[in-house]
Amino acid sequence: MSLTYNKKLIPYAKELRHNMTKQEKHLWYDFLCNYPIRFQRQKTIDNYIADFYCSKAKLIIELDGSQHYTEEGEEYDQIRTDILERYGLEVIRFSNADVDKNFVGVCEAIDEKVKQRKIGDS
Repeated sequence: MSLTYNKKLIPYAKELRHNMTKQEKHLWYDFLCNYPIRFQRQKTIDNYIADFYCSKAKLIIELDGSQHYTEEGEEYDQIRTDILERYGLEVIRFSNADVDKNFVGVCEAIDEKVKQRKIGDS
């Protein structure tokens, strides 16, 4: 299934790229931007903007701040994940605290997940 996206979200995604959180910047500049398999940041998919997306592994990485740990935040995230999974994507989540306190572990978990999901080297 081809990924659809809401074109109206493109300007907001560009704004988010320029205003990344400290943890997003750390993960992007210190790991993902030089990862051997291409990742995109602030990728529009359906009616959402994924923090990081790898098309080859069909993987979305989300970094969650405190707003994600409220009842409403968790419910929204579950609905969003269910919709994104319909595209054959897997969503993995890390808290901002994970990035701050266990950056190497987060990078290792991402690398392992990409290797599990990557199909071929084309």
